[in-house]
Amino acid sequence: MVIASVIAVFLMPSSTYAMDRWAALSMIESGDNDHAIGARGEVSRYQILPALWPGGNPQNGQEALSAARAIMGVRLAHFEKVHQRPANNFEFYILWNAPWEADHPSRAVSARARRFANLVEADDSARR
Repeated sequence: MVIASVIAVFLMPSSTYAMDRWAALSMIESGDNDHAIGARGEVSRYQILPALWPGGNPQNGQEALSAARAIMGVRLAHFEKVHQRPANNFEFYILWNAPWEADHPSRAVSARARRFANLVEADDSARR
């Protein structure tokens, strides 16, 4: 049984850490509210702009996560190509919330990005 558990940990997808990011993003963006609608019409727990929503039900947490991952996949790939490294937690949030500010975030976006990074890092260290 112990050996099976150890093997399961090694077989986990590399996105396991990213799920912590998604939980923190959902909490900051909407308070985990699948029915949230933002001031600019953003939908889902991740507050996706209507122009970026790919279709489906934004009130379905799994569909919202799939949409958010697809959007971020493009942004993260571009960031890695430009910077030759993966985005850290602070940068991840900026890429989600204000990708045009990736290299020079405003104070407001920086404050939310620090909060996001603290949530992810606190959750990560609690599991160690």
